[in-house]
Amino acid sequence: MKGLFITFEGNDGSGKSSVIEAVKNELEKMNFKVVQTREPGGSKIAEKIRTVILDKDNIGMDAKTEALLYAASRREHLQKTILPAINEGNVVLCDRFIDSSLAYQGYARGIGIDEVYQMNLFATEGYLPDLTLLVCVRPEIGLNRIKNNHRGELDRLELEKISFHQKVYEGYLEVQKKFSDRIVIIDGEKSKEEVKDAALKVVLDYLRGHYEN
Repeated sequence: MKGLFITFEGNDGSGKSSVIEAVKNELEKMNFKVVQTREPGGSKIAEKIRTVILDKDNIGMDAKTEALLYAASRREHLQKTILPAINEGNVVLCDRFIDSSLAYQGYARGIGIDEVYQMNLFATEGYLPDLTLLVCVRPEIGLNRIKNNHRGELDRLELEKISFHQKVYEGYLEVQKKFSDRIVIIDGEKSKEEVKDAALKVVLDYLRGHYEN
């Protein structure tokens, strides 16, 4: 049986990584085969591209260069990790995918959502997630969470000004409107348990509908 591709999106500090971990643990208890991965990265070459993208020494990177690097990393990740896992019947849970590029580079960097979308359709040959969960928190809350978590040095994007993160937040809402049939919003400002429960319900409802049909 062919697997499924479920992605998790959100602005910095949204808590989506914890949500992914909770969903993964629950699905494995239900005997689903699960592969957890991330972007940028997720394969050998893609991880090397990730290092270039997030290196704070590259703060002057051109916006289109940044978008193209994400697309290149995504192509490699898709070919080497995601598609093989799906073809083996796994449920692939991915921390970020195409919608991140639409919000960050397309909207917040000002390249254009449609322009970045076309760039990524070329990179992925039109392959899109089956389901996307967008964990939303206001940027000031997300950045405060990052500050309080004390998890090492901030990367190049986390170091951006609050105005950039506000645009990312707005960008995600625009992307959700564009792909509302695929993207489900989760309120990331509720308690951790409430957020995890809401995300798990969306995933399980989708899985039931998919495998029962």
